[in-house]
Amino acid sequence: MNELLMPAGSIEKMKYAFAYGADAVYLGLVDFSLRALRKGELIDENNLKDAVNIANSLNKKVYCTLNIFAYDKDIEKLYQTIDIIKEAKPHALIISDFGIFRVIKKEIPDIDIHVSTQTNILNSQTVKFWQDLGATRAILARELSYKQIEKIRKNCPDMELEMFVHGAQCMGYSGRCLLSDYMTDGKRQANQGNCAQACRWSYKLLEETRPNEYFEIIQDDKGSHIMSTKDLCLVHHIKKLCDLGIDSFKIEGRTKSLYYVSAVAKTYRQVIDNKIDTNLAFEELKKVGNRGYTEGFFLGNNNSQSYSYDISKGLAGADFLGICQKQIDDNTFEFLIKNKILLNDEIEIITPNYATLARVVKINHSKKGEVDCANTNDEINLTFDFDDNNWIKEKDYALIRTKGMKEFK
Repeated sequence: MNELLMPAGSIEKMKYAFAYGADAVYLGLVDFSLRALRKGELIDENNLKDAVNIANSLNKKVYCTLNIFAYDKDIEKLYQTIDIIKEAKPHALIISDFGIFRVIKKEIPDIDIHVSTQTNILNSQTVKFWQDLGATRAILARELSYKQIEKIRKNCPDMELEMFVHGAQCMGYSGRCLLSDYMTDGKRQANQGNCAQACRWSYKLLEETRPNEYFEIIQDDKGSHIMSTKDLCLVHHIKKLCDLGIDSFKIEGRTKSLYYVSAVAKTYRQVIDNKIDTNLAFEELKKVGNRGYTEGFFLGNNNSQSYSYDISKGLAGADFLGICQKQIDDNTFEFLIKNKILLNDEIEIITPNYATLARVVKINHSKKGEVDCANTNDEINLTFDFDDNNWIKEKDYALIRTKGMKEFK
């Protein structure tokens, strides 16, 4: 089976990832993850077991990330957390540090270990090295081409292989970057889970003999984002990778929105299951936040076109408008609003297996009565005129977004 592996930055996002087609999620304990999250129902020592139990009830899997580059203080903290991990029983641990690997093999010898992409797995011998140490899966570096991946698969037939197929990329080699550390005087250490994403900042050029004379490296009205990579998207190659025998397709994005996780999971699920054409899938993926898409190193010709020189922040072709809370009557539903909605707006309703266009025919505020506008963070009743009511079967996971595709200049 070709596993679809989605990020889970919170319990809520994990539930939506599973509903929209993920076979497994990866989530990070706060002190040991490369993504330091700041809001939502974060995964920590208190609810890790709850997350695993939810996954088990759905016949899904949870992989817990312990993939920081660890100092002795981190190892000491790990020993304090070992019993919690043992009790929670995640289906695997994702590890990059040799010290953490050693502790886990000693303290939890029977748990599956997935070796993180942070270890720069670029060749068959590296895969076999980790396999000899007892790892059950190798997460390949993003810097590999298809031909190189094909060779590793051929040479390592009995080792699980996982690879990133979608999401933000790092300008450092397999995530090994010190730019954030330097730019923040060590306060935002990338490989301790707190990257400031300095590669997304706008830069100017200063010639040494001309102090205070700054020159735009790329002259335009959006700045000069000389290190900001485009997002990876290999959706056109999923069938080929399925045939090759890649065990797990990984999506980046533990800090991304619930909408991002849901929409991307749905699209890749449909492609893996041969339910939609990859050209249509690519158009769907444009509707979530992205910095422009690239196939990176996959075709063996990574070049300057893999960098988004004009933008650093992801832009979405559709705006995320709201999350369904409950059904009020046949056509009316309570929504948590994420972006402004106006009366008579045409929108799209999506669920794990359905999508339909709809028009907002009534907006009812609990205190103000009928209004012409629903604002961000309102919990409000929306009445729709919609084309297809099949989506109501999955209303518990229904999301709404703007209709069509925005164009960006």
